[in-house]
Amino acid sequence: MELGRWSSRQYGLLCVLAGNMLIDALEVSAAIVLLPRLRADLDRPLATAQWVMSGFALGFGGLMPFGRQVVALLGRRRVYLASLLFFAAASVLGALTRDPLLLVATRFVKGFCAALAAPTGLAIIGTAFEEGPARNRALSVYMLFGACGFTAGLLLSGLLTGVGWRWTFLFPSPIVLVLFTIALYILPAEHPPGEARLRLDIAGACTFIAALVALVHAIVSLPGHDWTEPRTLRAFALAAVLFGAFVLVERRAAEPLIRVSLLAHRTLIRSALGAAALNGSYLGFLLILTFHFQSLAGWSPLRTALALLPASAPLAATSWWAGRVVSRLGAARLIAMGASLPPMGYAFYDLRLRFPLTYTADVFPALLLVGAGFVLAFAALNVQATSGVPAAARGAAVGLYQTAVQLGATVVIALVTALLGRSSAAFDASDGAHASIYRPALHLVTAIGALGFIVALGGVLSTRAEGAPVARRPS
Repeated sequence: MELGRWSSRQYGLLCVLAGNMLIDALEVSAAIVLLPRLRADLDRPLATAQWVMSGFALGFGGLMPFGRQVVALLGRRRVYLASLLFFAAASVLGALTRDPLLLVATRFVKGFCAALAAPTGLAIIGTAFEEGPARNRALSVYMLFGACGFTAGLLLSGLLTGVGWRWTFLFPSPIVLVLFTIALYILPAEHPPGEARLRLDIAGACTFIAALVALVHAIVSLPGHDWTEPRTLRAFALAAVLFGAFVLVERRAAEPLIRVSLLAHRTLIRSALGAAALNGSYLGFLLILTFHFQSLAGWSPLRTALALLPASAPLAATSWWAGRVVSRLGAARLIAMGASLPPMGYAFYDLRLRFPLTYTADVFPALLLVGAGFVLAFAALNVQATSGVPAAARGAAVGLYQTAVQLGATVVIALVTALLGRSSAAFDASDGAHASIYRPALHLVTAIGALGFIVALGGVLSTRAEGAPVARRPS
């Protein structure tokens, strides 16, 4: 790498931005390994404990379009610094509280902080580094830290959960405060906003989040109620009404959260759906494995984290070269190839599901397939998402894409925990017969992964039918 052309200020700036990106990615995976311990320590059902994961994803994905408006109104520097402070405060509060509702609230706040910081970091890189090789290298480093953050989160959670799960939530706070101190002196100053300021779509953000919360609540309440019970029907009806309210608010908003024109870009929508299925099924599968390893097989959090590494480490190891591979082979083909592998891994694990567990024969091959699928598809999906979007609308397109990625995780995690929660005895039993409780959730995850492959295959067929070249990353 020829990094000698960067100034010392650019080095420091990239350290802050990439370090924060790593922390944001770490928060996603850290909650997976600690969830069984947290559930037992707080003595709460799985439907309640899963909100620790869903809360972060809701704040991240559900408020990312609103976050873009906040940044445009208040400025990148001000918002970035504030997001770091609130993130650190929420980390401390989440580690100290015993109130599950407050814990979920802190996770939601941290998700919103990530929604503010992640796109703002990209925008700052776009202005602080000259267009060309220097900016491309900076973006590669930024993305590399994000890819490594997921793996680091697994390992960190495995290490700290053995001492106490609260340490996992507390760990980021001192690091984020250090990043904040450096950022105070190194983040570039901005001109004050002009007179013509946009109006925040607060009503749209509130109705959208309320609808998502209602939907997740309706899903996770299913273990205690049947689909046809009035209480269940009312919960889903409320979610539908809130989504309808969101649509009405957006139609009347001067500055809507989601631009209707973006919905006409088939490549963007196809990428968003494919990424949502890939990310959702992936996290759902890791959640199933975590409970299987810790609750049924009796593994420690650290052993669980190490066992999951084959599904995450390949992405971190190859992310630096991912862009070049996409440029040479084309995004659509890579996405289809990658999307085909995770469903095979899920199906393989389903077929081999048994007790006692044999890691090398029953688990490792499945994780390798899932990890390989992510290596092929993840970067290509990011490239394809904005390939046909005008430059002026790419920021909004990235926000819509990332929202879909996080909401895919939110909905699938809720569905998985609802299926697992149908028999809470599975998490306390040592009898191998209870291994079968994981099969409905595995079938769901496999179906969602297969749906992502169908979407990806449709993209390849559509590209060939139109006679257009497969989307490639500009060199």
